[in-house]
Amino acid sequence: MAKVIDDIERVLVDEKELDATVRRIASEIDEYYKDSVASGKKLLLLGILKGSVVFMGDLMKHITLPVEIDFMKVSSYGRSAKSSGTVNIILDLFRDDLPQTDILVIEDIIDSGRTLSYLTEYLTLKGAHSVRTCTLLDKPQRREVDFNADHVGIIIPDEFVVGYGLDYAERYRTLPYIGVLKPEIYKS
Repeated sequence: MAKVIDDIERVLVDEKELDATVRRIASEIDEYYKDSVASGKKLLLLGILKGSVVFMGDLMKHITLPVEIDFMKVSSYGRSAKSSGTVNIILDLFRDDLPQTDILVIEDIIDSGRTLSYLTEYLTLKGAHSVRTCTLLDKPQRREVDFNADHVGIIIPDEFVVGYGLDYAERYRTLPYIGVLKPEIYKS
């Protein structure tokens, strides 16, 4: 782990702040969906692989409502750290009960906004009762489309971050905090 830690310029969000953020968002979700769940609708936490896994795992521990979970794998990035601008669905969601399901899309970070904007429309067209979005991190200054998540954890500056599920070239996901990656790592 020493090499991984050496690649981090600084810690942006520590473990304590992450825990408090996750608990706050879980409370917001409980409050928002309590009437819908009470009326018989299903609440589906839809994690976007792979980055949201750690956040979603912690989040669902603190949601008190009954929830189901599922995953989609979607990509707007190629091999570089820059978005391609095209959203590709690699693993889709297939359910017969979408009209009775409130979907909460769980994402690790919003940059351009393209992925969540596309998914919200896509899942609505597939027939979901409702589609809302939740992100741990938000970089509004990177937005390329008009999109705002319904539940936002932390607004961060335009820096390349890793840890707590976020990666660069499949590395750094296991860091227990959000760290800023040294530029020489992703620009080389």
